[in-house]
Amino acid sequence: GCGGSSQSRTAEVRIAVSNTENQADILARYEPLRIHVERKLGRKTSLRSATDYAGVIEALRSRQVDVIYVGGASYARAWLITNGGVKPLLCTMDEEGNLNYHSIVVVRSDSPYQTVADLKGRTIVFADPNSTSGYIAPTFFLGEQGFPHRTFFSRSGFGGSHEMAVISVYNKTYDAAATWLYSATRTNITRMEGKGIIPKGSIREIWRSPGLPSSPWVVRTDSPETFNRAFQQAVLSFAKDDPVGFAQLSANRESGYAEISHEAYEPVIRMVRQNLAARKEQ
Repeated sequence: GCGGSSQSRTAEVRIAVSNTENQADILARYEPLRIHVERKLGRKTSLRSATDYAGVIEALRSRQVDVIYVGGASYARAWLITNGGVKPLLCTMDEEGNLNYHSIVVVRSDSPYQTVADLKGRTIVFADPNSTSGYIAPTFFLGEQGFPHRTFFSRSGFGGSHEMAVISVYNKTYDAAATWLYSATRTNITRMEGKGIIPKGSIREIWRSPGLPSSPWVVRTDSPETFNRAFQQAVLSFAKDDPVGFAQLSANRESGYAEISHEAYEPVIRMVRQNLAARKEQ
């Protein structure tokens, strides 16, 4: 369609991001991008962060926001919930230009576990039930590899966030945790080490999933194409136009953004479908 009042030239551009760290940190990190989009589009731009993935999806579906930035599984869920009513515009590239990232299983470095097989009858903590790398991907791929999480581990739980999951392994509440990795230098573990939350070298990886497409910027399919293109161009130019702001947002561990289409997320949609079916059977 041609837009209408929900997306007129003067209307505010409302962005929501799903929250993998604390609220203040995330809003501060995204502030340079908000300013950049506002400047490029010539329209007031607001940014909010929701404490759960479901809240961000619902805000887009119910037209409270225009664009969301979520993980791949949240995009897949949104696509399923809206019967294909959403689409991705862009996704993040890591510092080597990769669009993929991985789920990893980590343990304390001083633990005896070297492979997932060693964790039989032990405990594992996941980040959040809607997290791609923190739950949906690891349970899917571990299941395929013969480690169904509900029977293989003696206990599993949710940390509430990627950081909390890893902290609970560091504190020996759980034996293993699932979290994310883009490259050797860009993982939840290196980020937490950099923040001083865990000592350097205290946590190590023992398993890695196949590649997953990185987090997309998502709009509704009825979002005007003129807006989509303008937003795409704004985000694509962010790294070049404001290298300092981009470095703040990416913590120097991303090289920019790339256009992406729905097809890239088909494997994630398969995983999410299976995950939702398994939940219904419980």
